Amino acid sequence: MADTVQVLEKIFGPTGKLAHRLPHYEQRPDQIRMAAAVAAALREEAGRTLAVEAETGIGKTLAYLVPAVLSGQRVVISTNTLNLQEQILRQEIPFIRRHLDPELSALCVKGRQNYLCLHRWHQLQAGQQQRLFTADATVTAIAAWLEDTRTGDRAELPWLPDGAPIWQEISATASQCLGSHCPEETACFISQLRRQAAASRLLIVNHHLFFADLALRRSGFGEVLPRYESVIFDEAHHLENVATQHFGASFSHYQVLDLANDLTRLAEARLPAKEQESLRQAAWALAEQTDRFAALFPRERGRFPLQDFLAATPAWPVELSELQARFDRLAGRLQNLATTDEIWASLGQRCAELVNHLQTVLPNPAAERPADTAVRWFERRDRALTMIASPVDIAGLLQKNLYSRVRTCIFTSATLTTAGNFDYFLHRLGLPPETATLSLPSPFDYAGRTLLYIPGPEDGRRFPEPGEPDYQVMVQERICEIILTSRGRALVLFTSMQAMTKAHAFLADRLPYPVLLQGEAPRSLLLETFRRETDSVLLAVASFWEGVNVPGESLSCVVIDKLPFEVPSDPVIMARMTRIKEEGGNPFFDFQVPRAILALRQGVGRLLRAATDKGLLAIMDARLFSKGYGRLFRSSLPPSPVTRRLADVKTFFESGPGNSP
Repeated sequence: MADTVQVLEKIFGPTGKLAHRLPHYEQRPDQIRMAAAVAAALREEAGRTLAVEAETGIGKTLAYLVPAVLSGQRVVISTNTLNLQEQILRQEIPFIRRHLDPELSALCVKGRQNYLCLHRWHQLQAGQQQRLFTADATVTAIAAWLEDTRTGDRAELPWLPDGAPIWQEISATASQCLGSHCPEETACFISQLRRQAAASRLLIVNHHLFFADLALRRSGFGEVLPRYESVIFDEAHHLENVATQHFGASFSHYQVLDLANDLTRLAEARLPAKEQESLRQAAWALAEQTDRFAALFPRERGRFPLQDFLAATPAWPVELSELQARFDRLAGRLQNLATTDEIWASLGQRCAELVNHLQTVLPNPAAERPADTAVRWFERRDRALTMIASPVDIAGLLQKNLYSRVRTCIFTSATLTTAGNFDYFLHRLGLPPETATLSLPSPFDYAGRTLLYIPGPEDGRRFPEPGEPDYQVMVQERICEIILTSRGRALVLFTSMQAMTKAHAFLADRLPYPVLLQGEAPRSLLLETFRRETDSVLLAVASFWEGVNVPGESLSCVVIDKLPFEVPSDPVIMARMTRIKEEGGNPFFDFQVPRAILALRQGVGRLLRAATDKGLLAIMDARLFSKGYGRLFRSSLPPSPVTRRLADVKTFFESGPGNSP
């Protein structure tokens, strides 16, 4: 351990490599503490887990990257956001190569859907030629790009819109991969990516790819990542939600439509006319029956418990039986064709996987089965219907499929603790009791450079709580007063689209500053405008609670409309709360409050992004003082001075740093 600390001191210390190479470098003792803890965890023989909460300003990215590189292991770095991946690849990795390890091999691995599938591309081209279509400009541009690209990564096509239909037809999704039966296997971009990954020591991925790959490993087919020794999760507070998505099963009628389209194109290219027609009829009969089954479901958009629908729809078993019969007929035809061409065996496997997912989501009502460990629900988006079975508890799945199979798992984020402890995080992820923990507070001067405002009575009027009739009007009026006092320069975060829209209608005509609204422009453009126009105001929800990094005067005030409790009607949230209650726990205090605390801490973390920043935090929810659980929230917030008077807010903005009330 002493040798490791000495090595880290030579890198992070006041006379170390970082101090000599980075302009304006400031030694951060907690950065060395974190780096030492990460190095110690990576040095363990097997089964070591470590959780580190490192708040803004610690420099946590280098604190885990440097020990990962020095360990000599193949390490996966998994993040939640593209922005952090880009930062690691464009800033930290080049720096480490220049000054610490010139031979470091690092690779960013994205989800399969980000890469072009050459087989599907050639099918698309062949279909156009057979129908005597002239290639449109998009197809022509992609063909020209393929002459030069070495990766097949759609990020190299900035002109191709998100959600472009053509990319859905030619991307390398796992469900449509023919594997070793593919005629393009040698030139395949995914195959090349696998070979590059196998030769790399540091792999940069996002959480969705990591858990999709982990889930595929259970089936032994289709994984992209090579074997790795250790994994470091940054932005680890997202892991439960992401892992839940990938350890479940889903069935969508669009998956069936994609299968029918692929079978039709492949049949046109490889089968005589009579067999073409027979296979096409079987494929589209299945697609039509799937549409009929989907039509049984309500048209209302949203997420709903599947059991409620089944109980109210007596016709579903008959329609499901017919759907399974159509699958059987198509599978039989593919099995016959597989005797003459192995490519049909892969499509038969894909058909079988769809049936398996359907049976997982909708088990045979007549069959006996053990106690269920999944919650079943459906989601309607416009015409798209997806049925999903999600695990109620992922702790056991992670213990079986992750912790027992790697040497070290390290978890880090700016927000892992609630009310000062790691209990909630460790419990939800099933981390062993011997997991080491380290909490490193932000070095920024919250006490001297910030003020926390929680509304109290003004002019003899009590400030209402959420849910009371006059709450919304009072919140809008108070937010307007705060923004006028801060002279714009405010990020206003809402817990719902409806609240944001109504506030925008109220504020737009009352503020003498530009009022930007999430949804009116792309996120990157909104943030660039907000940075550039110093007195502007940005109203936002959801994703803007995290990943917004606007140092300087443009963001001098963060306003949050109310405590971010999740809607308990979500089927997965409902199932988890029910499970906690059945086990004798308190769903509100054991589940809802910790999740809301973590979300609130993320929103509050948007304010100070540099040591020279100064600003106001305003949480417009009187329950922070009127309810007993408010103490838990307050104890989880930065050490800012607290006021409940608007007069103190005005004094704060009129004073300099260090003069907070």
